[in-house]
Amino acid sequence: MGFHLDGARLWNALVETKETAKDYGKLFDTISVCFSKGLGCPIGSVLVGDEHLMKNAIRIRKILGGGMRQVGFLAAAALYALDNNMEALKEDHIKAKEIASVLEKADYISKVESVETNIVIFTLTNKYDNETFFNILKNKNIHISNMGQGKLRIVTHLDYTYNMHKVVLDELRVL
Repeated sequence: MGFHLDGARLWNALVETKETAKDYGKLFDTISVCFSKGLGCPIGSVLVGDEHLMKNAIRIRKILGGGMRQVGFLAAAALYALDNNMEALKEDHIKAKEIASVLEKADYISKVESVETNIVIFTLTNKYDNETFFNILKNKNIHISNMGQGKLRIVTHLDYTYNMHKVVLDELRVL
């Protein structure tokens, strides 16, 4: 049986752990990497693996209608992102850890999970239910995700600026 890694946030892991893509390539037969999450490309992901697996993957992709043409501009965006936006991922990680720090001090937070990269996962106390909390933040133009089972998620990314970050931190402090 082959091993596949859905590496949507592999770039974040590489920046945080100082590991290399080759380290992961030794463990997995195929890896899908995303250029839009974190790196700022408009769209795009690629599947990587050895030549034998890729021949079959390309055939299956075409059968399923995935044969995009004239996508050179997307490849150019991916190359630009790899050359220019990898270091920015570190800033996303710092912002996420700052959000976690503010949440850990808040009386409306039950638990904040350990932040490794750019994702903050937390649960609320009974001061707010999830819907009320969502609406309070939404009215302040702050959008978060509900993971279900009481867990909420905030993800920092390239388009989340320092000005936005300051507003989010300030609002989280006064809830």
